[in-house]
Amino acid sequence: MKFPQVHTLRQIAAILDCDYVGPEDFPVSGMNEIHVVEPGDIVFVDHPKYYDKALNSAATVVLINKQVECPEDKALLISDDPFRDFNKLTGHFRPFERAGVSVSPTAAIGENTIIQPNVFIGNHVIIGDNCVIHPNVTIYDNTVIGNNVTIHAGTVLGADAFYYKKRPEGFDKLLSGGNVVIEDFVDLGASCTIDKGVTGSTRIKEGAKLDNQVHVGHDTVIGKKCLIASQTGIAGCVVIEDEVTIWGQVGMTSGITIGARAVILAQSGISKSLEGNTTYFGYPAEEARKKYRELAAIRKIPEIIEVLNNR
Repeated sequence: MKFPQVHTLRQIAAILDCDYVGPEDFPVSGMNEIHVVEPGDIVFVDHPKYYDKALNSAATVVLINKQVECPEDKALLISDDPFRDFNKLTGHFRPFERAGVSVSPTAAIGENTIIQPNVFIGNHVIIGDNCVIHPNVTIYDNTVIGNNVTIHAGTVLGADAFYYKKRPEGFDKLLSGGNVVIEDFVDLGASCTIDKGVTGSTRIKEGAKLDNQVHVGHDTVIGKKCLIASQTGIAGCVVIEDEVTIWGQVGMTSGITIGARAVILAQSGISKSLEGNTTYFGYPAEEARKKYRELAAIRKIPEIIEVLNNR
């Protein structure tokens, strides 16, 4: 998430009421999670296990809960609770805006786009030309939709990320300041849910087709011309490369990559990254023919046991 204008380290520290290490005029242009940070961004870290990863990332400002040795090209914001203060920055730069009407006056809708009854379109939404948005679709603030997109009834674009920190008193939610981007010629089935990014974009690329009741978690990227069948659940920060086919009721964990032109058969569970140009099945998912041979061998176990007992 980029700020409306570049701020100084001193200005950001004043918003958070915290100390800082580095020149007071050190430029700060945005904030992001560690997997999408760029120079000028703030990244937060609150556990020593991840200090080095944050300090060596592309981010040039680290919001951290301990003063540590700082690389010369970076600056620190010292906070007793980086998670809380990251939320404070999200609330400051991307505050919740009440819409008050079904279609926000700040939304931009292209030519020949059809909006059916009971659709909600939030603030600063952009919808391209020749789209069809069916009844009861909800499009949250800052969503960007390309041209020739079809979205079927009941789909929700831009709900908050499912991201919490466990505290003694309960779960503390990480605020979502990102958005959803739907590129040209995408079809979304009925009752899909596409969560917004925490600070970046959840993106569905050109020509992808999603069946009914598909869930896509925050900051996930779905590649061009992917085909995803009903009741698939995709966690946050997943990268699905181009022309992947995913059949029904597949579930996958966060932070993994599915290689281009992979095929994942129905009801598989994906717990790690998978290479492309291969068909997968089962849990944990493996190359399908190998998995079928394993299942065939398992079915023979009772027969083997009976033979051994009769010796």
